[in-house]
Amino acid sequence: MKKVLIIGATSAIAISTSRLLAVRGSQMFLVGRNEVSLRASKDDLLVRGADKVGYVSMDLNETQRHGECLNEAIAFLGALDIVLIAHGTLSDQQACEASVELTLGEIKTNALSTVSLLTLLANLLENQGSGVLAVISSVAGDRGRGSNYVYGSAKAMVDAFLSGLRNRLSKKGVQVLTIKPGFVDTPMTAELAKGILWADPDTIAKGILLGIDKGRNIVYLPFFWRYIMLIIKFVPEFVFKRLSL
Repeated sequence: MKKVLIIGATSAIAISTSRLLAVRGSQMFLVGRNEVSLRASKDDLLVRGADKVGYVSMDLNETQRHGECLNEAIAFLGALDIVLIAHGTLSDQQACEASVELTLGEIKTNALSTVSLLTLLANLLENQGSGVLAVISSVAGDRGRGSNYVYGSAKAMVDAFLSGLRNRLSKKGVQVLTIKPGFVDTPMTAELAKGILWADPDTIAKGILLGIDKGRNIVYLPFFWRYIMLIIKFVPEFVFKRLSL
């Protein structure tokens, strides 16, 4: 029976993942902003087979509360076998270009709040000598593109931080998994036109659990994004800067 902390638990991908974990009989502690949604998720997960479910409502940009939040999770679960960090926003690139304040706010939400959590969690799992840190990043972090470089740069920071943690914690029995989805059909992307490259949250959730179960370091979801991004990363800069991406 796994003890699982899910941060950003009301996001579409987190909900799908938590439902799969419930079928396994996991114990879960959920963190998110919307208390009504958290309560509904708790009831849903218990019906689906979760052993027990607790939650706390908070804005994850309130980094000063992160330690308190993690203490509540450990008090409820007793230990942490798996931590999934799944919170974030899809930045409005054009709005960010016109506002330093908005740009920095997006970077805080999508990068700095995650770094804060990971700093505390890394120490907890290192002392424990076991556990999984699984973090949803994005293929957008692989290379800055004109259409979303604020969001992409935040995810690139998370990727680099996770790489360093993986190097540090692999020697301590802790798995650090970087999850890099491509286009996912969620409420956050509801206004965007969809195409053949889009995946649903359930597909991503299955890939996340497979990555955890197999002890992976980095997973692109669906798998074909690894090859798409490999091509994009190797386009020469003098060509890349002329592209509209």
